[in-house]
Amino acid sequence: MSANLINMLMEATWQTVYMVAVATVIGAVFGIPIGVFLACSQRGELLSAPLVNKVLGVIVNATRSVPFIILVVSIIPVTRFIAGTSIGTTAAIVPLTIAAIPFIGRLVENAIREVDSGLIEAARAMGATPMQIIRKVLIPEALPGITLGLTLAVVSLIGYSAMVGAVGGEGLGDLGIRYGYQRFMPSVMLAVVVILIVMVQLVQTAGEFLARRVDKRAPRNRGR
Repeated sequence: MSANLINMLMEATWQTVYMVAVATVIGAVFGIPIGVFLACSQRGELLSAPLVNKVLGVIVNATRSVPFIILVVSIIPVTRFIAGTSIGTTAAIVPLTIAAIPFIGRLVENAIREVDSGLIEAARAMGATPMQIIRKVLIPEALPGITLGLTLAVVSLIGYSAMVGAVGGEGLGDLGIRYGYQRFMPSVMLAVVVILIVMVQLVQTAGEFLARRVDKRAPRNRGR
């Protein structure tokens, strides 16, 4: 493999890391509050708002049900409005973020729903407000699950970022398609696949490590 191709691989790897990192951060900023609200807003729960919960749940499910490659194409006008263009690394962040928000929301919702309901009742008996229960009980207790959920989201976004290369995005997917597939260079395709596998393994290992560290610091463990 030539030095030029190696430089292109390095640049494409950085582009993929940039896309995934930005999409994950923005997705978490919006997705975590959505997940918390979905977990706490059914009838009789802390933030009881069943109608809003149902409407938001439908929107989240509808967004998640659209195949990512179709989502990318269908929101091109939105991408162009936000990023000023529909191609390139920055433009690819828009569909990646839109896909990440509902995905992270559902993962956070599931993590919070796994928290022992006895902890909520105990906090209520002590006079804690709904927001205090969410901030000081639910989120800290669910943090290991949220961490693993975010890890899964990052792994999924790495795969999505490769798909973006098929519709004008940059990164490893674009390099693999243009050189590995269209120009019949299997060595480039193999290198792209290996880099993606390494990235996923690193993210998964780091996520599991952080989840274990967070779990050791959870309030239920400190109180034992």
